[in-house]
This record gives sequence, structure tokens and C-alpha cells, in this order.
Amino acid sequence: MKRLISICLTVFCCACLMLATERRAMAYVDPGSGLLALQSIGSILAAAGFFMRRRIMGLFNKKKPLASAEPRLVNSRLAGRKEDSRNAA
Repeated sequence: MKRLISICLTVFCCACLMLATERRAMAYVDPGSGLLALQSIGSILAAAGFFMRRRIMGLFNKKKPLASAEPRLVNSRLAGRKEDSRNAA
């Protein structure tokens, strides 16, 4: 936890220094550069979703309690067995 706080504090200090020492830029900014930044953020989110898809699906696929699923498993196991001497005991 201390490490996370120190990292956040460092990032905050760097951001403050960048804003405090800002210089006026005498350059042309293309109108499409904002869309390029938006596309980059979207592609990063899509890649993160792809690599974490099992965890994301795990959030939405809640398993039912074992007590309600148990009778169906027992009945399906008994239905598949054949009557022979090995299963008699």
C-alpha cells in the first residue's frame, strides 16, 4: 500500500511540474490528432479486454449453489450406470 501511495504521489508531482513549467507552443495542431488519441485509448481498452476476457466473463457467469446442482448430477450418474455386480455394493 505504501508503494502505491508513493507511486501516485510521484506521478502527481511530475504532472504538477509539467503544468507549472509549460511553455507556449508556436505550432499547428492537426484537428485529427484528438481522434488519434481517442483511437489509441480505445485500442488499449480493447486489448486489455481481450487479455482479461476470462475474468470479465467470470463476473457475469455466476455459478449456482452446489446444493441445487447436486441432485441432477446424482440422477444423471445413476441413469448412465448398468446393473452389474461391480455396482451392487
